Amino acid sequence: MPLSRAQAAKIAHIMDAGFTEYRSQFEHISSGAKQRFEQALWQQVQAIGMRRIDLYGEMVTEVTKRLDLFRSAENLGQEKAREWVAVKLEFEKLTPQRTDPELAETFYNSIFCRTFRHRALREHRMFLFSSTEQAPKVLAQDMYRQYDASQGVVSMVNEILEDYKFSVPYANKRLDVINLVRIIKHNTDFRMAIGAQTRVQILKSIFYRNKGAYLVGQLVNPSHSQPFIIPLLNDETQGIYTDTLITDPDDVSIIFSFTRSYFMVETPVPAAFVGFLQQILPAKPLAEIYTNIGFYKHGKSVFMRDYLHHMDDSDDQFIIAPGIKGMVMSVFTLPSLDIVFKIIKDKFAPPKAMSKAVVKEKYRLVKVHDRVGRMADTQEFKHFAFAKHRFSQELIDELFAVAPSMIHIVDEYVVIEQLYVERRMIPLNIYIDTASDEQLYDVIDEYGNAIKQLAAANIFPGDMLFKNFGVTRHGRVVFYDYDEICYLTECNFRKIPEAMYPEQELASEPWYSVGPYDVFPEEFHVFLAGRPRIAKIFRQIHSDIFDADYWQSLQRDIVDGQVKDVFPYRRNKRFLSSKASV
Repeated sequence: MPLSRAQAAKIAHIMDAGFTEYRSQFEHISSGAKQRFEQALWQQVQAIGMRRIDLYGEMVTEVTKRLDLFRSAENLGQEKAREWVAVKLEFEKLTPQRTDPELAETFYNSIFCRTFRHRALREHRMFLFSSTEQAPKVLAQDMYRQYDASQGVVSMVNEILEDYKFSVPYANKRLDVINLVRIIKHNTDFRMAIGAQTRVQILKSIFYRNKGAYLVGQLVNPSHSQPFIIPLLNDETQGIYTDTLITDPDDVSIIFSFTRSYFMVETPVPAAFVGFLQQILPAKPLAEIYTNIGFYKHGKSVFMRDYLHHMDDSDDQFIIAPGIKGMVMSVFTLPSLDIVFKIIKDKFAPPKAMSKAVVKEKYRLVKVHDRVGRMADTQEFKHFAFAKHRFSQELIDELFAVAPSMIHIVDEYVVIEQLYVERRMIPLNIYIDTASDEQLYDVIDEYGNAIKQLAAANIFPGDMLFKNFGVTRHGRVVFYDYDEICYLTECNFRKIPEAMYPEQELASEPWYSVGPYDVFPEEFHVFLAGRPRIAKIFRQIHSDIFDADYWQSLQRDIVDGQVKDVFPYRRNKRFLSSKASV
């Protein structure tokens, strides 16, 4: 028996109620970030971040169960996908009343995909493209505070800090004002942007991530706008202080990087909020902005829509991604799109011995863990359909050779059962082959910093070969091969015992016992083998990485509950250079 209109409306209301419950819990978690920052509850910050990520999937599961109970009560079997045309129409009646209609549509899509196992995806049954024409109306004064620069820079900065107060006082507000004014007056672009008609706009909602709070705003005058961010820290003894003033658009973009954990920030009207962020981050994809503020599922929806538009506007073919082929993953890309698609192979090349389930769990770990700007975020897709004519024959042959269980040809489509999508970067091993002397020094320093900052976040990359790292457009080095990562505290870092006689050192097998979790930092030299120039640079600036004592010290700090400072901007930009940093 087909669904009646009343039954379709009930299904829509069950989904809407579930989404409302999800949004309430999401905002409750986000609003608690201020108190966690004030009280320096850094361990809670990390745990609650994972909890918020899990919340979405849990609510999709809960709503799916509620729909099953409704069907049982109504003596309904599983409805056909085509019957959801009526459900969608009923759901569309509910979204205009919301301040977050675009997120509600994505939640609907998640329920649809869970119900019909990612099949029968058609626009008249689900929201492949958003039906919301524009963001809900929101008054400017409800979203951001505005300051008149003509009152004088000192007075304006003072007023800003007065407006953004915490239960913990500023440690030295006078010094904060002096530092901020000094940067403003010495920054030519920033200083020139301030005039009689200049307005300073700062979002009312404060952004929180890890141990930092961030005021995000822009200078606006008749000719142009200039983004800026004021990072705030809590030293846990004397109070809150401003750590720097970020004015370079590239530096602002890095703070919102796809390699970082999601911000905690209150967003009652997400589309309007994102619209403001788009003004200060014009090069940042809309999908990444939504993802950055915690709406990673909607970011995935926006990515998919952008991808479909790009496919309509381009004609190049997917190819095997440049670089050394992986033992666990096969990677392909579209030259005109800065994205890579990664699939897990059916069988792994030796010596890789883990299962597919373990690899998936590693990607899951990266999703929920603090990425500290050194691991790329990924989006998982299932039953992803590509137009077959856009695949090179070489790529089709490669995919069927390494993952035949994951690939299906259905009519004119190549359907991949599961894949991960990630921003494309230049593989580090390729980058260093063409780098200038200055670029080489900087990128090797970045490589070492990436390893150290991952370690500070309790992540050990396992395989540190250059091919497992990429270089972003901002020159940052990012780790993106996750099959061997583990928690740093799981490793047993050891020094290699001295040989008792010379023949032991010449033997093909080690003269000492090696446990499954043993790591010998002295052996990390192998990652630099054959590159003496690079090895010299690395040993010059990161020699501690070869010392087991260094790693053991980090482990002790983590076990003791210490959360290291890892800043999303260069150390030399900080006001207080004496503060501890990684």
